[in-house]
Amino acid sequence: MPADPIIRTESVTRRFGGFTALRDVSIAFERNKLTSIIGPNGAGKSTYFNILSGSFPPSEGRVIFEDQDLAGTRQHEFVHLGIAKSFQITNIFPSFSALENVRIALQAHLPQYNLIQNRRALDLEHQAQALLKTVGLDFHAHRLGRELAHGQQRALEIAIALAGKPKLLLMDEPTAGMSPEETRSMMDLIVELAQERTVILVEHKMKVVMSISDRIVVLHHGEFLAAGSADDIRNNEDVKRVYLGHQ
Repeated sequence: MPADPIIRTESVTRRFGGFTALRDVSIAFERNKLTSIIGPNGAGKSTYFNILSGSFPPSEGRVIFEDQDLAGTRQHEFVHLGIAKSFQITNIFPSFSALENVRIALQAHLPQYNLIQNRRALDLEHQAQALLKTVGLDFHAHRLGRELAHGQQRALEIAIALAGKPKLLLMDEPTAGMSPEETRSMMDLIVELAQERTVILVEHKMKVVMSISDRIVVLHHGEFLAAGSADDIRNNEDVKRVYLGHQ
């Protein structure tokens, strides 16, 4: 286990009625690293992502973030702890501009906000512009969310997630539905984001995973199968048998 993991799961199991989606999964994620979670369909990737992000609790086991047991923590409180997420289905305000989307997210993280305080409003606009620049949307600040291309909408959602200055960014299928050009841009952005925070992503495109990951975790039938570098995973006989050999 990493000496100082930012988040870890201990013997996590998740049941849905009589179906066990995850079984006794213990994984620790190293701070300031980019980790990808992969596995065949039905491996439990989405369930595990949802547990890490607080969408629902484990049936058994514990999730520990910076030595804090997250049991009983409500989902909206994850943001205040420093955990942000970007889902496969884009979640933005389509009728608001890109700038307004990010500014609203920044406003939500302030303890108090007074629209009469013009200086604070101006500060928020500058911060929103800076976040749009981070994700490559600085020249699209005044376009409505619905007018942006799919890849740009995903980038906008990431800017919204970054508004809370997260220590941990969770990303679910960040390149889903993207063209090759959009995928390359998103890969570059993810690598850049991982320079300043921990990034954990679920991804099915093996070219993306093998190109950008510091570490790869493999799930199979709801259980932990393997973890290691891209070369470790490529050369792992169990992984090749159950997953890579079928790509």
